[in-house]
Amino acid sequence: MQDAPIIRLRDVTKTYLMGTVMVHALRSVTIEFHRGEYVSIMGPSGCGKSTLLNLLGCLDRPTSGTYELGGRDLARLDDDLLSEIRGARLGFIFQSYNLIAQLTVVENIMVPLYYQGLPERESLTVASRLAERVGLTERLNHRPTELSGGQQQRVAIARALANDPLVILADEPTGNLDSTSGKEILDVFDDLHRQGKTLITVTHDESIAARTMRVVRLSDGEVVSDVWN
Repeated sequence: MQDAPIIRLRDVTKTYLMGTVMVHALRSVTIEFHRGEYVSIMGPSGCGKSTLLNLLGCLDRPTSGTYELGGRDLARLDDDLLSEIRGARLGFIFQSYNLIAQLTVVENIMVPLYYQGLPERESLTVASRLAERVGLTERLNHRPTELSGGQQQRVAIARALANDPLVILADEPTGNLDSTSGKEILDVFDDLHRQGKTLITVTHDESIAARTMRVVRLSDGEVVSDVWN
């Protein structure tokens, strides 16, 4: 018997009012994700990919429908509770890295641990171990401006792993990288998947989608295909 899904969306819709026009970003999306899956979400610009990722990441909430994470319905929680869940259960990797320029590599990785209240000495140990895991042991005291794009994205990956998240969410994680750096980052993703991590990534690149185990395609706010590679 398959384990219960760690993410379950039921009839999720998201609408926005832009001026006098109602925009239907998501339309009755019903989908599940299970532990250990590596999923790519694809579709044309404006299809709802980013909206779906924002909902999964508790950065937004649905207009209607239910969103369960680890068996808990999050759709109607207030902003403070969503923020707590975001910090404790989710890891984010962005196209633009979103590192803090004034902090070193190890300090950037420690940021989520600070919000979890972990003692500084323990946080430093965890962050140093994660930096080693993504190949940045020699860069612990460098700042983002002293790193290549690929190295910055490795910092972002280590930071996303800091709270041992239930799910890692990535938004075009190789979008700002050259092909060599992009491949190195995707190799790291492959390693994380082999280690049992659950990854959901938004991408427009078919070659990236081909590396994942499942491809979900959206069009006009609806899931139009859900295929296993």
